Amino acid sequence: MRFDILTLFPEFISSVLDESIIGRARKAGKLEIYTHQIRDWSEDRHRRVDDTPYGGGKGMVMSAPPLTAAMEAVTAMGNIDNARRIYMSPKGRLLNQKEASRLASYDRLIILCGHYEGIDERVIDLCIDEQISIGDYVLTGGELPACILCDCIGRLCPGVLSDDECHEIESFSGGLLEYPQYTKPQNFRGLEVPEVLLSGNHAHIERWRYEKSLELTKKLRPDLL
Repeated sequence: MRFDILTLFPEFISSVLDESIIGRARKAGKLEIYTHQIRDWSEDRHRRVDDTPYGGGKGMVMSAPPLTAAMEAVTAMGNIDNARRIYMSPKGRLLNQKEASRLASYDRLIILCGHYEGIDERVIDLCIDEQISIGDYVLTGGELPACILCDCIGRLCPGVLSDDECHEIESFSGGLLEYPQYTKPQNFRGLEVPEVLLSGNHAHIERWRYEKSLELTKKLRPDLL
């Protein structure tokens, strides 16, 4: 899987995606993640990429010429046909595990990070296949959502996690929240590890885990049921 992220803050992206599991996957060649500075496609001598909105209003809007030039240039890189061009936006389709699995079927994702009051609508018309949101709230820019998208999808790619079962049994993958997890010590401040987990009876353990998943989902996320 290859990710191309168009941003005003490439260092921010790298500071997040160079670490932990995704960072190790990059070094091992399991994932390719490239950042592209949008200002490199600005024709303004001050490298500006924004302007005041038509119709008035507060804030600035990212301009169509540099964004379109950037998207077209980056799309032409890599020679990968099975690609999807995404704009991170609160107007977009809500990211969940099902959507992450769908997007993981592509070989390449080209992700545009907006800023200020958003981007010129013509960029979306010309260069974007779909918009993705990480929640019903507004952030200062698309960088954090882009990192979340890469992390969520990247860990589904072959070889990134040590075992496919790691994500197949997690919260949301099977429609329920994940069961509680425990490790040593057996007793911590008077709280014991459930006896069934010490029994060695795998059928009983699986039954307990399913029941706990169902119980937690009913309590914390009944909407999933």
